Amino acid sequence: MIKIAIITGSTRPTRVNKQVAQWAYEKAKERSDAAFELVDIAEYELPLLDEPLSPFFKQYTHEHTKRWSEKIEAFDGYVFVTPEYNHSTSGALKNAIDFLYHEWENKAAGFVSYGGSSNGTRAVEHLRLIMGELMVADVRPQVALSLISNFEGYTTFRPTADHESQLYIMLEQVILWSTALKSLRSPKVEKAL
Repeated sequence: MIKIAIITGSTRPTRVNKQVAQWAYEKAKERSDAAFELVDIAEYELPLLDEPLSPFFKQYTHEHTKRWSEKIEAFDGYVFVTPEYNHSTSGALKNAIDFLYHEWENKAAGFVSYGGSSNGTRAVEHLRLIMGELMVADVRPQVALSLISNFEGYTTFRPTADHESQLYIMLEQVILWSTALKSLRSPKVEKAL
């Protein structure tokens, strides 16, 4: 069965990110065509890139990196839940992504974003560029949430039926693309590449 990680994108102690990720995870679990897991980057306590070599070489020296690598490599696709900070994604999510390289390759990704005036869409645009460099196929449908209208007092997440529909469509695409790309990750194909 296809395995999809729903990855938090913030480590702030007062983050609303975990609520959004938990909502996406609970809705995703209602499906029977993939297995889902909520992956909280805060639990990995990744410092600012402290590996001596580029992740391209996959020669990790630190246990936190090895744990992160093992977790991410186990999935066929990802849903990134990102806030928008200063027209981009969070430094914590970018750092977590940058710790690895080959673990992400030939997989699929979707996005759930939130923010002020643009509902986090500018953060997703930056993530799409990053995914391209990592050879991750990102899907077009996304869920974009407003901190103003979808969070009571900017702290309590209140999704709508429309958001559930958007999430369903995005998950459908992530599952389809994850399934299609799985054949590229077979040992025979990886040797050829």
